[in-house]
Amino acid sequence: MLFEPTTLRSLTLRNRVVMSPMTRSRAVEANTPNALMAEYYAQRAGAGLIVTEGTSPSPNGLGYARIPGLYNASHVAGWKLVTDAVHAKGGKIVIQLMHTGRVSQAANLPAGAEVVGPTAAVLPGEMYTDSNGMQPHSAPRAMTQADIDHAVAEFAASAQLAIEAGFDGVELHGANGYLIEQFLNGNVNQRTDGYGGSAAGRNRFALEVVRAVTARIGAGKVGIRVSPHGVFNATGPFDGVDEQYVALVKELSAIGLLYVHQLDHSAMGAPPIPAAIKAALREAFKGPFILAGGFDRASGEKALQAGQADLIGFGRPFISNPDLVERMKKDAALTAPDFSTFYTPGAKGYTDYAVLAS
Repeated sequence: MLFEPTTLRSLTLRNRVVMSPMTRSRAVEANTPNALMAEYYAQRAGAGLIVTEGTSPSPNGLGYARIPGLYNASHVAGWKLVTDAVHAKGGKIVIQLMHTGRVSQAANLPAGAEVVGPTAAVLPGEMYTDSNGMQPHSAPRAMTQADIDHAVAEFAASAQLAIEAGFDGVELHGANGYLIEQFLNGNVNQRTDGYGGSAAGRNRFALEVVRAVTARIGAGKVGIRVSPHGVFNATGPFDGVDEQYVALVKELSAIGLLYVHQLDHSAMGAPPIPAAIKAALREAFKGPFILAGGFDRASGEKALQAGQADLIGFGRPFISNPDLVERMKKDAALTAPDFSTFYTPGAKGYTDYAVLAS
């Protein structure tokens, strides 16, 4: 099943392999995509669907060094290089919209931007900056209603720009402890107004973003990534997490989203997401379901055959194997990635990995 053509709502995909979103930090000039990034994604267009690296819809969401944005005309032009290159190879590509929220260092932000989050609580730990090396995360300003409304509008505007840039859709990043999950997660969201204090309150921001984006570009072009029980960026399980996420996904199903993308980080050392909640979310969403997290050909095929998902996401193997689909088809050996170049500028460890001889 893994290599068979399939459909994703109105999209026709050449296989059920998804290239998962992975930050690569190559947008070196004003957070703008470039020709090198277009080459990188085009090399990997053998995937049925590419999900880009996390891309900020707002100057306030550019928390990491050199991550791309999508909120101005230059960003649109840069991303058009990418979508044209992927489409020329017969691929399909959606952009992941990721607002980092409190997962940020002010030194990484453009002039005039600020660090914001559901509350003023600082994320423990440090983050890399090009200007000063490793630095503690910056203190966020707690978002007011006006800030929330502004962020929701930014997501919608960015989604519109994504369509103008030629993307086949967008994926909202609701995992990994970034802004949407900062509202979803009961350990992070300690608000006492209508955006916290209950499952419905914590789900509210995510649903407002979803509804604003779908109103702008259509539900059939909008996916979302979630990871209940994830622990990245000081999230973690909380009382009622399973019931909250089932309620959220039922609402997403009623809206008719393009897909739900469920991430499990256990392959990278995090606690595994219980099988029961994965199954419950699969049941709650009456549409395409993507599973990601540590899959290889055999385990991906097994999950598809068992009906646990419709598509399977592959992350790090795509970094060092641009022809991953062909390698998996042939059971060829995979090239190991160079971890030292994951987030460095330039082509090394980015576009210089070899492909199989034809």
